[in-house]
Amino acid sequence: MKIVSAEEMRAIDRATSERFGVPSLVLMENAGNAVAEYVPAHYPQAVQIVVICGKGNNGGDGFVAARRLHERGKKVRVILLGDPHDLRGDAAVMFGKLPTPAISVPSSEELKSERVRSSLKADLYLDAVLGTGFKPPVSGLYAEAIAVMNASEIPVIAVDIPSGADADAMKPQTGTMARADAIVTFTAPRPAHVFSSLTAGPTVVAHIGSPEEAIVSALHLNVISARDIAPSTGPRPAESNKGSYGHVLVVGGSLGKAGAAAMAGMAALRTGAGLSTVATPKSVMGTVAGFHPELMTEPLPETNEGTISTSARDRIEELAKGKSVLAIGPGVSRDAQTAELVRSLIARIQVPMVVDADGLNAFEGSTDELNGKGRTLVITPHPGEMARLAGCTVAEVQGDRLGVARTFAREHELIVVLKGHRTLVVQPDGEAWVNTTGNPGMATGGTGDILTGMVAGMIAQHSKQAFMGVLAAVHLHGLAGDVMRESVGEHSLVATDLLQGLPEAFERTREAARQGPVSW
Repeated sequence: MKIVSAEEMRAIDRATSERFGVPSLVLMENAGNAVAEYVPAHYPQAVQIVVICGKGNNGGDGFVAARRLHERGKKVRVILLGDPHDLRGDAAVMFGKLPTPAISVPSSEELKSERVRSSLKADLYLDAVLGTGFKPPVSGLYAEAIAVMNASEIPVIAVDIPSGADADAMKPQTGTMARADAIVTFTAPRPAHVFSSLTAGPTVVAHIGSPEEAIVSALHLNVISARDIAPSTGPRPAESNKGSYGHVLVVGGSLGKAGAAAMAGMAALRTGAGLSTVATPKSVMGTVAGFHPELMTEPLPETNEGTISTSARDRIEELAKGKSVLAIGPGVSRDAQTAELVRSLIARIQVPMVVDADGLNAFEGSTDELNGKGRTLVITPHPGEMARLAGCTVAEVQGDRLGVARTFAREHELIVVLKGHRTLVVQPDGEAWVNTTGNPGMATGGTGDILTGMVAGMIAQHSKQAFMGVLAAVHLHGLAGDVMRESVGEHSLVATDLLQGLPEAFERTREAARQGPVSW
């Protein structure tokens, strides 16, 4: 799903009306109705609802929502922050359709009056004061109304965006802004919906009538949705066998880090790969083999430190023949000899490849050797690994995650999966996708190894749509973490819990793809 700027959203609305013949009043009606449908589905106990409206089109959406909720039997009060005579266009038309008189609040003094204060008693607020066309800061009457909402313990649903927010911001925001327990926005998200932590609750993107052809953006930025990855999670044909779903080769592990390679190998299977083989130093092969009986193992020559030796190169190249994908890096260590081997293998082997962890650290100071031209090469760095590859600090990576990931993907012609809150997946041409699943409980050792195996497993199954397989793996990885948080909490979550959460993550993804609005 495309992410669009505030200006692009206005252009989409205009094009929808002028080019595709959908009247702007219909768009507003559909927007307000989407909010009205959300309320009883998620706040069924809310009977008294106060809709706080500004004078623009965001207020118009609020007027529609108020009317539709009234039709559903809710007790609705509309508070208009201004004089009704100041309303224009579609908002004025929708104001005229209100089933009950609105309470006009033209001044700060009136907002503080007992008449208005008593009218604010409710089970639920709808914030329809300011929409995505607004640029901060907010002041005056609107700022005071926002302060009233923020001081209350009553749940707030933001219509389109929390009032006072900058829709184009890509970082958490400060300043006067309405709190939101949920957001119902329309057509396509704006950057702030995805990056600005506007709510701890759900954000729902409702379709209100703009055809796909009208949704155009120069941001080259997208949200991963269940619909996007549906082909990677759908039912399998009856005529299937293990050979139908690929064979993953994981090269990794070392003395003390055998579990990393084992987790990657098992994650590939849990994601649906037909076969998974882990090639690992001979001394730790028993540890890997004992992790799960479905894993196949191959012993490799090792250094005195228990890491994979450069003498293993020919054997690994032989093992890679006929494999669908090679995952390299989990647990290999930063031994100099092993790092040399990693660089050599990535240069020589041409099967699709996923590189993670110390496989990436092997290229510190040698990033010119890391190039995916003419093949599928995926790297999955966390910010520290990205900083080492890009030759900058972690703070610089975190300060411009999208820019750093895009630059590296373009310069090295590969797919970058930059892990962290709002994991980014960037194609070699710079087109970027943002993941909205996952939680802080996943900040624990081994979850990256699970992701490596999942990415490899998805590529093994979907070699002709490898990038979509990467998106599916990233989305499912985070969702599996969300599933397991529900049972073990964030503090107790460990990496292998994700393997248990994957079946439910697949099911939830399939269900979400069948439903109407996209949400996160």
